[in-house]
Amino acid sequence: MNQIALPLAWPADEQGEFFIVDSNARAVRMLEHWATWPVRTALLAGPPRSGRSLLGRIFAARSGGAVIDDADRADEEELFHAWNRAQEERRPLLLIAAALPPAWPVALPDLRSRLAASPAATIGPPEDALVAALFEHGFARRHLDARPDLIAWLTARTGRSHAAVMETIDRLDQAALAGRRRLTIPLARETLDGDPAANKRSDQAS
Repeated sequence: MNQIALPLAWPADEQGEFFIVDSNARAVRMLEHWATWPVRTALLAGPPRSGRSLLGRIFAARSGGAVIDDADRADEEELFHAWNRAQEERRPLLLIAAALPPAWPVALPDLRSRLAASPAATIGPPEDALVAALFEHGFARRHLDARPDLIAWLTARTGRSHAAVMETIDRLDQAALAGRRRLTIPLARETLDGDPAANKRSDQAS
């Protein structure tokens, strides 16, 4: 599994790492090759907590371009003018949204046609390798000792979404702190028992 190296000028308190796997590799390639875009604007879609905003910040730092996050909730007239300005100034613009059109409904016809002409990529649900890496990295950032057997146990039982992984880390962090206990499979089982998000795959993994 590869990682994007963060820019040298990255703030010291920025806790971001982006792991490159099959589910996001196409998005990474699109942003790496921004100079070859047919227009100066591209669309990046992804579910919550998928790293889409971090990827946008890395893109902006490397390209000198602009980023509009949550573009699907922005004013359409403003997006229209931003799209045109990017072409005029030859400065790349990345629009980040939860989904691509037509799942992102765009009412303004001129904006809709411009977005249709823009390159686009979607970050998909995380595969097992990424789920395991997110657990390992998330626990390490909180200075929690998560053994390989626990990582494997959680990976087999956690729903396939970035948010589910992060929510599971939060719950186990709180449980370990409250009980002053080590992270173990028994603690995870006690904490997550009956949680549909955390046990979505438990039937297959038991």
